[in-house]
Amino acid sequence: MVEFPPLGPVMPEILMTGFALLILVLDLVIKRKETLAFLSVAAAAVVMYAVLGTSGVTFSGMFAADGYSMFFKLIFLLSLILSILISVKYIAIERVNYGEYYSLMLFSTLGMMIMASAGDLIVLYLGIELMALSTYVLAGFIRHAVKSNEAAVKYFLLGAFASALLLYGISLLYGLTGTTDIKGVAAYISDNGLAGNPALMLSVILFVVAFGFKIAAAPFHMWAPDVYEGAPTSITAFMSVGPKAAGFAAMGRVFLIAFASLQVQWAAILIPLAIVTMAVGNIIAISQTNIKRMLAYSSIAHAGYALMGVIAGTPEGLAGMMSYLLIYAFMNIGAFAIIIMLRSEGFSGENISDYEGLSKKHPVSAALMLIFMFSLTGIPPTAGFIGKFYVFMAAVNAGYTWLVVVAVIFSAISAFFYMRIVMYMYMKEPRREVELTTSPALGLALAISALGVLVIGVFPGRLLDLARIAITLGWGL
Repeated sequence: MVEFPPLGPVMPEILMTGFALLILVLDLVIKRKETLAFLSVAAAAVVMYAVLGTSGVTFSGMFAADGYSMFFKLIFLLSLILSILISVKYIAIERVNYGEYYSLMLFSTLGMMIMASAGDLIVLYLGIELMALSTYVLAGFIRHAVKSNEAAVKYFLLGAFASALLLYGISLLYGLTGTTDIKGVAAYISDNGLAGNPALMLSVILFVVAFGFKIAAAPFHMWAPDVYEGAPTSITAFMSVGPKAAGFAAMGRVFLIAFASLQVQWAAILIPLAIVTMAVGNIIAISQTNIKRMLAYSSIAHAGYALMGVIAGTPEGLAGMMSYLLIYAFMNIGAFAIIIMLRSEGFSGENISDYEGLSKKHPVSAALMLIFMFSLTGIPPTAGFIGKFYVFMAAVNAGYTWLVVVAVIFSAISAFFYMRIVMYMYMKEPRREVELTTSPALGLALAISALGVLVIGVFPGRLLDLARIAITLGWGL
């Protein structure tokens, strides 16, 4: 008699798959396709809440619904719901209001959820590919725009290269250990004393490079500025948060479980990677005149800050990294929502000069953008300050005080390009009349983002407690 694995832990993913397919089937029947997308998020969230605290493992340990994965799935669903809200009006303006748009967003989120729950390297790879292939298509969704086509091609080519490196790293690891199970790899390395094995170190390096591409860490960031600029703005917001968080979720599993006995070696690789990432992101962002490209380099810099939580290699570092990524979802998607508000027929609103005098004509929108820019800079009492504080303190407690000093210096440099937007909005006269594109959905997304930034900034304790509880409920499969 065949025994089937329990499906409770994987029910959120099953529901997400069902709704994604349903949207494709009903595309020509229903007009409000975003409604089904909202229902899918709600259904997945309800099921996640129902299984919360169970730390269920299924498919012979290949898939885990533990506290660690649940926290990241919260980030994925948050980024998905906010991205759907900012998409409703935007894709109508761009004339790409097709059902597969929302279906691909759900499939991409499904891939992220699988990555966060992967207990096996093969499952991890399948999650990465499902997420990546869906996002490649979304990046080129505005088929009549050359920049969108270019973004999709560049993203696909470099993403395929990263996937090949990841597969090579997995194959080397399998050849050395005889397993792709993450806990099994950790046990084999520890029991057989493979810490100094050259092939193992090559595998670690390949994983670093592959994940570096996924989180847009320098020098593997070259795809990000062009893709962020060319992709639909709502998709740029989506992939600046979700795939990046998924990459960090995978890094936490692989480096702090499978390669736990090699922490000294991989930390020595990640430290210069984090420094270069912060330097490239913050310094090159200064010269950008397109706000989407500026936020692309900003995203690169924030990857460097979040890496410090992984480098710390402690539960406190993991909790700080997880909190940082959740905060980043609120402030970054909120900033992109303001960019979408400036988008109208014949006006992109993507140049920094387009924000001149915004406070005089649209004070509420300017105030919201100011909140998001303050948070991205890390100015209290916004959530961005709290996110950096948690990550920096984890690094200090792990003995990386000098690295925190470097990060603080680069964070201070970032104030130049973030505050330049504020200066344009409040200290310059408007050159032209800018009409904002508004909708109830877009307004709701902005309200949620702003409240998230302010509430977490003033009452930060609950978020870090939630991240710590998530790790306590199980993150080691």
